[in-house]
Formats: sequence, structure tokens, C-alpha cells
Amino acid sequence: MPKRVLQGTVVSDANEKTIVVRVERRFTHPLLKKTVRRSKKYHAHDEANVAKVGDVVWIEECAPISKNKRWTLVPQA
Repeated sequence: MPKRVLQGTVVSDANEKTIVVRVERRFTHPLLKKTVRRSKKYHAHDEANVAKVGDVVWIEECAPISKNKRWTLVPQA
């Protein structure tokens, strides 16, 4: 089964080898028929500490690394 891949913006890089990524999703409200924006923050593993605040990155689902980290940074080509 393929791993999920999400795109988001780095909101924190204060921790060693960890980044916090805000992923925004948009959907149409079923009753109001209005586009609604919802966001969620994910902790992701950044082995080389390359991502900085404000960067747009891709994260990929992985096996649990710590209590909160279940995602890893996808290396950019």
C-alpha cells in the first residue's frame, strides 16, 4: 500500500531533527456550500536539518519515530 504524502508549510524548526508542518485542506461545506479551510500540524523527521520556517515541503508517512513523529521529510531533487 502506498504511503500518504502531504504538502505543507514549515511553521517551526526549533527542535533538533524535527520540523512542524502545517497542512491545509479545503473542502465544500455540505450545508452552506461554502469553501472551508482547515489546517492541522504534523511533526516530521528532518535528518539533515535542511528545512527552515516558511519553506513549502512534502512529508511522507512512516513508522513511528517518537511519541509525536509519524512523518518524514521527502528529500527535494
